[in-house]
Formats: sequence, C-alpha cells, structure tokens
Amino acid sequence: MDVEELSSWVALAMIYGLGGESFRQLLSAFGTPQHIYATPVAQLKEIVKPEIAKAIGDGIDEAKVKPALDWLQQAGNRLVTLADEDYPRALLEISDPPPLLYAKGDIGCLKQPTIAIVGSRNATPQGIKTTEAFAEALSEAGWCVASGMALGIDGAAHRGALRGKTGTVAVVGTGMDIVYPARHRDLAHEIVQHGVIISEFALGEPSKPANFPRRNRIISGLARGVLVVEANLQSGSLITARLAAEQGRDVFAIPGSIHSPLSRGCHHLIKQGAKLVDSIRDILEELGDAPIIEESGETIISPLLEQMGFDAVAAETLIQRCGLTSEQVSAMLLSLELDGKIASLPGGYYQRII
Repeated sequence: MDVEELSSWVALAMIYGLGGESFRQLLSAFGTPQHIYATPVAQLKEIVKPEIAKAIGDGIDEAKVKPALDWLQQAGNRLVTLADEDYPRALLEISDPPPLLYAKGDIGCLKQPTIAIVGSRNATPQGIKTTEAFAEALSEAGWCVASGMALGIDGAAHRGALRGKTGTVAVVGTGMDIVYPARHRDLAHEIVQHGVIISEFALGEPSKPANFPRRNRIISGLARGVLVVEANLQSGSLITARLAAEQGRDVFAIPGSIHSPLSRGCHHLIKQGAKLVDSIRDILEELGDAPIIEESGETIISPLLEQMGFDAVAAETLIQRCGLTSEQVSAMLLSLELDGKIASLPGGYYQRII
C-alpha cells in the first residue's frame, strides 16, 4: 500500500462522527478511500450526514495523518485494512468489523485459531495462576490467546500464552503510541516480540471508558471461544461474553467459591448457558480439537509426571529434578491438578493420582 493510499485510510478513519457502519457503506458505494475522497460531496451526502460529507470533501489534512505515517515507517508496524489480505477472517464474520487495525508485531498471529481469555482486573492470586496455566496449555496446544492487556486476568493470559509456542494477541483500547496500563510496558514489549498488539483507535487516543466495549467486540470477534476466569457481576468481561454469544462464539467460565464476589460473574454466565470449565480439555473437546492437547501437552507434562513418581513430593524437589523454573513447574502442577492427574497436599507437596 503506497503513501497516498495509507493516508486516505487513516484520514477517513479519523473523521469525527464517522462510525464503522457508515465507513463500510462508503467503501461499498464508492470503492477505496482514495475514490471516496474523489467523490463529489452531493453524492457522499446520500450515504453519510452532511457534516461528514463536507469533512471528506475538504480533503485530507496532511498534518493530522503525518504522525500515523511516521509510525508506520517503524519496524514491525502495520496498518491492516478491510481491503488487506492479512485482515483477520474471523472479524469479517461479526456485525461491526473495524475498518482498519493498527498492528505492531507478528500479524501472522491474526490468522491463527484463537481463544480469548478475560476476567477481573482485581484478580486473586489463584485466579492469576489458573489463567496462566490455561493460557500456556492452550498456546502449547496450537491456540493463539487473545486478551485486552489490562491488569489482572488479561495480563496473566498474555504471560501464560507467551510461555507457550503459539503466541498471543493483545487488543488495546488506546492509540498504539500509548501503553495502558503503564505498568504493562515490559509486557507490551514482550508481546511485540512473540505476538501482536492491535488497535482500531488512532494514534494519541487516550484511555476512555467508551473505548473498552468497542475493544471487547474485537477480542471476542477474533476468537472461536471466550473463557472467563474471574469476574464480578459488573465486570466488563461479562460484556465480552455477551458479545461473544451474539457473535456465535462459544462461552466458557471457570466456577469458584459461592462466597467470592469474583465468582458471581462466572456463575451467572454458567446459569445463562456458558460451559462450566474445570479442565483444559473441557474447552478443547467443545471446540473439537482435543487431540491437539494430547500430542503437545504430553511432551511438556509427561516428564514432570515421571519425575513425581507416586509418592508425595515437594514442588522444590520437582524443580531440581526437572531443571525447570519455579514458574514453569507451578503452571504445570496447576494444569495437572485441574486435569485431575495430581492432588495438592499440605506443606507444598503434590501426589500423583493412580
């Protein structure tokens, strides 16, 4: 895509008040954004409001699009539009696909089969561990994990996926020149190296409450299923789950204590028809891809089971025997416990279940 074509896509998307539906109607009626900018205002008014038609008729403001063009000159940065072969096919299935996506990292991740993991920003330590274990196992099974790079469950989903082999997609609710939350700056750099960060928002767009429901439709739209780990009844994760159901995606939820506010959102989803999940196989069997986890999961976890034997053993002992990091062993132990293959015992010991 040449500079003029890029400029027209960026400029059109930046017009105040031009929503995705009107954007797509203009594309359908007149072709590319370059052709739209060359269309008489009178014809544009047949599709969009007069003020929007006038803004298009005024032409491209080069000063406004220059920051985006400069950003696109940087290594790893891309603009993926509805006319691009790299545009995610899954998003074409939803009712409101974003006309364009700013992307940084490996856009090949956007073509991978994807599962979204979302949940509370104020997650419990157990919720974080569970999320990382599920995300790592899904990534090892060949699934790309999508989330929103927020604090709590989102960040844990990305970290777990990055320990796997398939990568991760972070969908953000700000411009791509802003890292939000700021404490995820290091995580963002890691995602760019082993995944991709995407946004439909123009550069410089700050964090706004209204942006996140729009971001959430992309998270669910990219995925074949959405897993909610922890969420209260007011959580934005329930919005993502609702959008997923409306988009024809599967919804999964992990149950928790009836006394925990962070379990109530998941229990609500289960009552509404979401599939209760207490093992990674619950997800893969539902999606028809269970054989994948058998092959890839065995290569990771079988050596750990062999090192355990059938006597109670401390996690520290397993770390020494396997030569793995404490984080890797912790994630594997949790995954095995969720699958019912081992039991945790007092004092930090674990035992294989015959």
